[in-house]
Amino acid sequence: MPVPSRTSWRRYVALGDSFTEGLADPDPERPGGYRGWADRLAGHLAAARPDVDVEYANLAIRGRLLPQVLAEQVPVARAARPELVSLVAGGNDLLRPGADPDRLAAALEEAVAGFRADGADVLLATGVDPRQTPVIRRTRGRVAVFNASLWSVAARHGAVVLDQWGAGWLQDWRMWDGDRIHLTAEGHRRTALAAAEALGVPVADGGDWRTPLPPAPPRALRAALAEEAAWVRGFVAPWIARRLRGRSSGDGREPKRPVPLTLARG
Repeated sequence: MPVPSRTSWRRYVALGDSFTEGLADPDPERPGGYRGWADRLAGHLAAARPDVDVEYANLAIRGRLLPQVLAEQVPVARAARPELVSLVAGGNDLLRPGADPDRLAAALEEAVAGFRADGADVLLATGVDPRQTPVIRRTRGRVAVFNASLWSVAARHGAVVLDQWGAGWLQDWRMWDGDRIHLTAEGHRRTALAAAEALGVPVADGGDWRTPLPPAPPRALRAALAEEAAWVRGFVAPWIARRLRGRSSGDGREPKRPVPLTLARG
């Protein structure tokens, strides 16, 4: 597995969509805002180096497709001259019928090559295995092809990969919000710890992220069917309606942390 060129970083920029924006992980310091795995990872970076200032920017915006991330966020990130970049995108594209995972991976590779030429370390992430999620599991083949290509991109350019496909704890439905797309606060916490380990960042008291949650009580069939119906009404139908109107949940939104700002020292 590729390893980063550094053991610590002074400037980290996160790129992507709602996953990196942090949806479903409320930020206790910003009412109505979200924290997320990338914010948590930035905190781990700062805590690991209390002797230096660590700067962090998060350019991710919910609903963004990979071409939008590459066109809108990558140039801003490269101009900021980061030492570490997380580039996690493509999930929204793969949900759409007809998505071409090979073309997505090729576009991603161009961005990775650019960051690596700048001297930045790059953190990528595979897509989660959707085998247990009705409707979304139809994308499993596309996600698997994209993931295989992503590992090859990482090997060619020396990028680091956060392996979500192989993370068994992500198959626990309690790690996911009611929309089945976004992680809960606990899911984001564990993802940040997994990312820190992939990067070789030491984290105090973080060794429990692989430990499964206690067994959940079985759900009655009637309750499970009611949850399925509520999910379709509350999330699937609105998502389809936005696609038909050519709209996105991120329309009109700006990045929550558009420039690198110094984090509090750990």
